[in-house]
Amino acid sequence: MSRKSAFFFDELSLWHSAGPHALILPVGGWVQPPAAAGHAESPETKRRLKSLLDVSGLTRQLHVRSAEAATEEDLLRVHTPEYLQRFKAMSDAGGGLLGPNAPIGPGSYEIATLSAGLAMAAVEAVLSGEADNAYALSRPPGHHCLADSAMGFCFLANIPIAIEAAKARLGLGKVAVIDWDVHHGNGTQSIFEERGDVLTISLHQDGCFPAGYSGDTDRGRGPGLGANINIPLPPGSGHEAYLYALQRIVIPALEQFEPELIIVACGYDANAVDPLARMLLHSDSFREMTRLVRTAAERLCQGRLVLVHEGGYSEAYVPFCGLATIEELAGIRTEVTDPLLEFMQLQQPKEALLAFQRQLIDGLIEQR
Repeated sequence: MSRKSAFFFDELSLWHSAGPHALILPVGGWVQPPAAAGHAESPETKRRLKSLLDVSGLTRQLHVRSAEAATEEDLLRVHTPEYLQRFKAMSDAGGGLLGPNAPIGPGSYEIATLSAGLAMAAVEAVLSGEADNAYALSRPPGHHCLADSAMGFCFLANIPIAIEAAKARLGLGKVAVIDWDVHHGNGTQSIFEERGDVLTISLHQDGCFPAGYSGDTDRGRGPGLGANINIPLPPGSGHEAYLYALQRIVIPALEQFEPELIIVACGYDANAVDPLARMLLHSDSFREMTRLVRTAAERLCQGRLVLVHEGGYSEAYVPFCGLATIEELAGIRTEVTDPLLEFMQLQQPKEALLAFQRQLIDGLIEQR
């Protein structure tokens, strides 16, 4: 069944530049300049996703729009004035290293406010009933950004900014954030860890980024105790492990929390060929994870679901993962076939490893 799905995109968001890098290493010293690709957080993964939506015909079936940039008032609900001033000054001066693994270029401040604005507009469209669900192709990403510091390619906390704007303007109550980016959603966790009205759930590769972090014992603090759930998965986890974690931990947590809105921090870097992680998901994994969360949203909060783009660094494969996700949101199947799907399905863990992964996930349930 087709659904009214909104897609928020702006070409300017692809113009954020991290400067000369080879993957995540600044060029210079022993690091040779790259021939083409440059920094891992390249605009090409997003541009190629949008291009695949276009040539598949799916774009014509979506409600495509841009958005206004987030205002300073919007940003200050989440970020400190000192941090915003430092970010703006460095951006105006042509760029630099704003935080750990967080290089910016000229104009990055304004582009980041647009990225946050796309997430805000997606939330507003769903809450107002203009769309059944929505996808924001936000760039730069946001889930690592702290209230007072950039980190991990992230300069503004897109999802928290969108949540706080909806609370201030639309009276939004309880919100659940599911982060299936392969890296831990540490920024979102830190911003809401003392809040009981925002449930934060992160599925991530154990110890990947922030380096060494697992988070299995972190459950929130004060009024937020119990409203933060981390699901660290071992390297090599694939399709079945992610679905098992969703079915055993994520969906029951949503049912207990009863959110008015579900937001997914939608990174694709758990795919099997991502250069910055070691997981084994494929396009049908993201299709099925989206289906599980979408059907939960239909049961719990009138289908109110927003996906906000985060990581994913394989230029060739992210588009197929994103297309599958958005097809599932819209209830429309295009004629596109994933040329790597069968190969990746053959690379999945065998039963002995699956049993071990299920045991680890069940252990997380016991800890809670």
